[in-house]
Amino acid sequence: MELSVFALKASRPLGEEIAGHLGIGLGPHEERNFEDGEHKTRPLTSVRGRDVFVVQSLYGDAAESVNDKLCRLLFFLGALRDASAARITAVLPYLCYGRKDRQTKSRDPVTTRYVAALFEAVKLDRVVTLDVHNLAAFQNAFRIPSDHLEAASLFVDHFAPWASTRELVVVSPDAGGVKRAEAFRKMMEKALGRELDNAFIEKYRSAGVISGHAVVGDVDGKTAIIIDDMISSGATMVRAADACRARGATAAYAAATHGLLSGKARETLAHPSVDGIVVTNSVSPSPTGKVSVISVAGLLAEAIRRIHTDGSVEELRSRWY
Repeated sequence: MELSVFALKASRPLGEEIAGHLGIGLGPHEERNFEDGEHKTRPLTSVRGRDVFVVQSLYGDAAESVNDKLCRLLFFLGALRDASAARITAVLPYLCYGRKDRQTKSRDPVTTRYVAALFEAVKLDRVVTLDVHNLAAFQNAFRIPSDHLEAASLFVDHFAPWASTRELVVVSPDAGGVKRAEAFRKMMEKALGRELDNAFIEKYRSAGVISGHAVVGDVDGKTAIIIDDMISSGATMVRAADACRARGATAAYAAATHGLLSGKARETLAHPSVDGIVVTNSVSPSPTGKVSVISVAGLLAEAIRRIHTDGSVEELRSRWY
C-alpha cells in the first residue's frame, strides 16, 4: 500500500513537520464552513487502496472548540472510508476527554469510552496517541488497535545536558502520576549514569478545588523536575513547585507533554516558585516567557513509518533517543 498523510487545519504545522520527517508532502484536503456553523471536510486526491494517516490534535482553542475539532475529524475519517482507503489511522497528539475515564460520583459519564465508540463508528482501523491521562482507561476504551507513545525520551534529551552537574529529584505532582514520573526517572538515570531521587505531592481534588501540600520524598537541596501529562490552568504545577521549595528544593522545573495553558495559565505559571516550563507542540503552544517547546514530530513520524511498514512501535516506548 502507498502511504498518505493528511493534517486538518488546526494541526497543519505539526502535520507538515511530520510529513517532512517522512520525506513526503501532506495530502491536499478541503475544509469548508457553512453560514449556519456546519462544515464539511474531504480529501482532494484519491485515497483508494492507500494507507492513510490523519493528524489532528483534539483540544479547544480560540479558533475552534474541542467538539468542533472532534466532529471535523470524524467526518473526514468517514469520507476517507467512503473513498475506499485501505487502512485509516488517526494520529492524535492530544486525545480529548481523557480526564473523565471512570465514574467517581453517582451517574458520572465515562467520556473516554464514548469518544472511542465514535471513532469505531466511522470504521477507523487504528489510533495513535501520546501520553494519555490514564493509560489503562485508554487501552480498555478502544476495541480497535491502539498505540500509546510517550514523550519521556524527549524530556530526557532536553534536561540531561544541563542536569549532569545538579543534584536532581524527579517529582510527580500527585500520587496518580507516580508511574509516569518513575519511568522518566529511570530514563534520566540511564542518560546521566547515576541514581536519582524521587518524590510525589499529596493532592486532593473535589468540585474543581485542589488541596494537599505534603511532600513524600526528600527534595531538600535538590533541583526538582516535576513531570506530568498536561498543564491546563497551571495550578497543580505551581502547588507542587511551592511544596518542593518549602521543603528545601533549590529550583523547580515543570515538564508536561500537553501544554494546554488554558485561561490565565501563563500568569499562574509566572509564580517565582517555578523556574521553567517545558511542554511539547502536541497542542501548539507558543514559547514565551518561562515556556519552552520541544517537538514531537520526529517521534510521531517514526511511529507512522513503523506502522506503515509493519515495524515495531513497542520499541519507541522504551528507546532513549
